[in-house]
This record gives sequence, structure tokens and C-alpha cells, in this order.
Amino acid sequence: MAEAHQAVAFQFTITPEGIDLQLSYQALNQIYLSGVRSWKKRVSRMKNRVIKGVYPASPSSWLFVAIAILATMYMQSDPSMGLISKIQQHLPLSLHMSLSAQGQTMLSALVFSTLLWLSLILTLRLCLKLLLSYHRWMFELHGKVSNTTKVWVSLLRLFSRRKPLLYSYQTSLPHLPVPAIKDTLSRYLESVRPLLTDQELKRMTDLANDFESTLGNRLQRYLKLKALWATNYVSDWWEEYIYLRGRGPIMVNSNYYGMDFLYVTPTTVQAARAGNTITALLLYRRKVNKEELTPSRVPGTDIPLCAAQCERMFNTTRTPGAET
Repeated sequence: MAEAHQAVAFQFTITPEGIDLQLSYQALNQIYLSGVRSWKKRVSRMKNRVIKGVYPASPSSWLFVAIAILATMYMQSDPSMGLISKIQQHLPLSLHMSLSAQGQTMLSALVFSTLLWLSLILTLRLCLKLLLSYHRWMFELHGKVSNTTKVWVSLLRLFSRRKPLLYSYQTSLPHLPVPAIKDTLSRYLESVRPLLTDQELKRMTDLANDFESTLGNRLQRYLKLKALWATNYVSDWWEEYIYLRGRGPIMVNSNYYGMDFLYVTPTTVQAARAGNTITALLLYRRKVNKEELTPSRVPGTDIPLCAAQCERMFNTTRTPGAET
């Protein structure tokens, strides 16, 4: 109880002599430091959102665009083709009253620069998304790269010159396509062929054809509808029903796990080895939270891979229960 008593930031008691107020400056200092850490995390997350939102450009590119627009206007040239004047006409009346004509023009130029900058960012992100949708490179023979793929690699390197954060490519990666139901059924029949007799395979083929002509098409439409707004039409179901609702062991089946040195024994003290592993995991978790890790890429290339698996690497657990 002594520790709990010391953790109280302040306490007061009412006595016949009056109110006795006691402050614990150590506890107040810890509360202050906790608030500082919380705000640092919020600022860091906000900063990362901005950097990811403008990638492959940079936030500082706005300043370059604004200076370029103001410089052209200083040389008596209108790069907006009249849009800056229209923006100035639609400024609030309070700004017309408080700003001079030159100030209104400069403010309108900054608004136009911001809109132009956002348009350029959207264009760059669309171009990056189109580049990452190119898949022909996967089907080319090793050592025989087509000219189209060479040009594609050069453009991808150009768009990836800035150092990305861990999740910078997430919104630019192509969505997982929904396979045609005929292809799904044919692959299923091919996978079960070694396990079934000819009679069982014929029955399974009839069931597959019946499923395709009845319930399958309706379920396929539901999947396509979900794929319109979800980046991955199956990931949330897989996470919910395979990972979180699964009752089997997950240590070697689906869970992330780490191992100590296999062939090197830095110490025989088990507590020290466990502490070193936990420290390394927490340092890695900090890098994941701050998005300081470099996105995974196809080995030997600049092609980024999805980093969504890092989001659930920590701070996720299965709740015990039959239906949870």
C-alpha cells in the first residue's frame, strides 16, 4: 500500500483545523512526462500521415510550387490563366476588408499553388499506381527482359527515389483481383484430383457445375461488390475467422515468432537471453510504430510488397471463447 500511496499525485484531508492539501511532485512530474510522450506520438503519427499522403512527392515540394508561382507573377505573368483572379473574387468579405489588394493577390496565388500542388500529387500517385499494376515482368524468362519491362523498371526507380516510410506504398499498390468463378472451380478440381477416385471426381465435377450455375454466381457478385471498396476482399475475413477465431495452436501455424541464436551462445544465463530477445522485439516494435522500416521489396528489384502484415505484428491477440 505504500507504493500506491506514493503514486497518488495529490490528496487532501479535512481536519478541524481546515483542509490539508498534500502534493506529490514526483507523481505530477510523471503525469507531465506521460502527456509529453502521448503528444509526441500524436505529432509523429500526424507527420507520417502527411508524408505518406503526398508520396512520391514531399511536403517541402509545396514551397517550391508556391515560390515558382509567385516568381512568375512577379515577372508580370499569370501561370493560372485567370484562375488566381477568380479565386481573389471569391475570397470572403472579411479578407477583402482586412487585406490590401496586393495581399489578396498573394493569398489567392497561395491558394492556387496549393490546389496545383495537390493536383500534381494526385497525378503522381495515379502514375505510381498504374506502374505497380504492371505484371508482365512476372512471366518473363530469367535473363530475357523485354524493352517494355526495362522502361517500366526505370520509371519505377524514378518514382521511388525518395526514401519511403513503411506504409508509403499501401495506397498505390493494386487491389487484389477477384478470380473468375470458372477458374476457381477448375483449380479446385485440379487440386482434389489426386485424392478422389474417378467416380468421386465425376460427382465433385457435377457439384461444381451446379454450384457455378446457381449459388456461385450470386456469391461472386458479392465478392466483386466488396472488391470495389476494399483493398483486399478476403483479408478481413481471413484475419477474423482463420487467425483470431481459430482455436488451434498458432505458434508454428500462423503466428509471428522469434528464435534466439542457434549456433552461438553469448551467455548461458537464460534470463539474460530472454531479456535480450524481448528488448530486440520492443525496439523492432518501435520502428514499426514510427514506420522507420524500409518497405519489403521483391529481392533484387525496386518492386514494393504489401506491408499490411506489419500492422498486426504486435498488440493483437485472440480472445478466448467459442464464438469470439
